[in-house]
Amino acid sequence: MDANDKTTEVHKKRVRNGYMMALFCAVFWGIWYVPGTFLWNFDIVNEFQELVNGSPEFGVKGFLAAAIVITGLNAAFVMVSYFLWNLGLGKAKFSEMKRSVLELKACTKYYFLGAICGGPIAILGSFIAMGYIGGFFAAVAALAYPVIGTLLSRVWLGQKISQRGIMGIIIILIGSFTAFGVVMYEELSESASMVGIIGGLMALCGWGVEGVVAAKGIDVSEPDIAITMRFGLESLIWWVVAIPLLTIIVPEVWSYIWMMLTEPVILLTLVMLGLTFGFCYVTWYKSFPLIGVGRGQGVGSLYGICSLIFLVLFVGVVETFGNDDPIYIISLVVGVILCTVGTFVMFTEKGGDVESLRDTGEERP
Repeated sequence: MDANDKTTEVHKKRVRNGYMMALFCAVFWGIWYVPGTFLWNFDIVNEFQELVNGSPEFGVKGFLAAAIVITGLNAAFVMVSYFLWNLGLGKAKFSEMKRSVLELKACTKYYFLGAICGGPIAILGSFIAMGYIGGFFAAVAALAYPVIGTLLSRVWLGQKISQRGIMGIIIILIGSFTAFGVVMYEELSESASMVGIIGGLMALCGWGVEGVVAAKGIDVSEPDIAITMRFGLESLIWWVVAIPLLTIIVPEVWSYIWMMLTEPVILLTLVMLGLTFGFCYVTWYKSFPLIGVGRGQGVGSLYGICSLIFLVLFVGVVETFGNDDPIYIISLVVGVILCTVGTFVMFTEKGGDVESLRDTGEERP
């Protein structure tokens, strides 16, 4: 085997590993919607909303306060999972993390921007969509995020994508709007609040931008370090800024957080939330340097079909869709199928199409 053959074989292995990471991301991401949906059904969460609203009636104020608390707890438990993950990888990871903070200050701003896009925008938006409309809508709402990521990665990072990859993205976009449009029509026709739909749009935009920002930081640091720093910064946003400010409005917030942490079933749900989302992000970030942001996000969007399977199995059909209207359900399922087809169009690219991630103007030998 000559040098060119060895280079080709190494590249093929790299691409296979990248797609494998993205597929694992889709599975963990799909599972994450199960504990995320369960959290909104606990009595303590409902009592907290009633306290903030000042009445047992459903209100946006209490709902948003609960969403902030849930998102903050999600970030905290993800950080616990990353501490265990890095501990298992060895002390060298903690040393590398220290070095990255002290010496690679330029990349820290990308992690901070990623934390803002991913936390207060995407993840908070997804929890809002879960609670206000339903778990499956929250999953489908963000399925077009690879479109934003691909366009930004082309402009900002100079990453190329083939015509086949673009075709896959277009199919994903059509699938997303097939589902999103009917849900929006249903919600508006019933004079329901747009809060849930806005949450879905937040998730769509936030995750699309975060992928590109994260890739910029990963250029100069390891994915394991990047993801830990990103969630560490998000945790600071919630627990040093957002939740203390919420305490000014709702002084009882800490007591309700304590009740959630001391309730065994809720605690187990939070642990599952942290583990599934933690490993989802680990595999998501690892896929970017291997196959590029657009492809990593595109294959990762298979989480839509994964969430459908897991939500129906563990939550139930009506609770999964949040509406028993056949047209509503059919549109969501068709949207997911189209997004899955688009993902496989991307996934079946020839190796040469994935070979160069950078648009350098040069061809590989």
